[in-house]
Amino acid sequence: MERRTSRKRRGFTLVEIMIVVVIIGILLAIAVPNFIRARESSRAKSCQTNLKSINGAKEQWAMVNKKTSADTPVEADLYGTDKYIKSTPACPAGGEYLLEAIGTVPTCSVGTNGAGDASDDHVLP
Repeated sequence: MERRTSRKRRGFTLVEIMIVVVIIGILLAIAVPNFIRARESSRAKSCQTNLKSINGAKEQWAMVNKKTSADTPVEADLYGTDKYIKSTPACPAGGEYLLEAIGTVPTCSVGTNGAGDASDDHVLP
């Protein structure tokens, strides 16, 4: 009588592991650029929201203090617990806000990121 030893298969073969690694690589190649694009778009939209708030605070300051469109507020006029905006807004992309004159919209030092998509711009539409 011939005796056969049956071996139980344990673990994965090299080919199976390589296939899994390739699939994960393809998924990452698709997901990472989309994640980066979504993050930049989110930063731009947050910056635009901050610019709208600053512009509204400038207009309120001008009406309350009877200023003309040529006057320019300073940060102390707009930001503070007893002012129009409670805390100084910060651009999520690291830019700085320039208040400009009342008749001009505030700007962000980041401006346009050059991607060509209007949602990625750090400017008021």
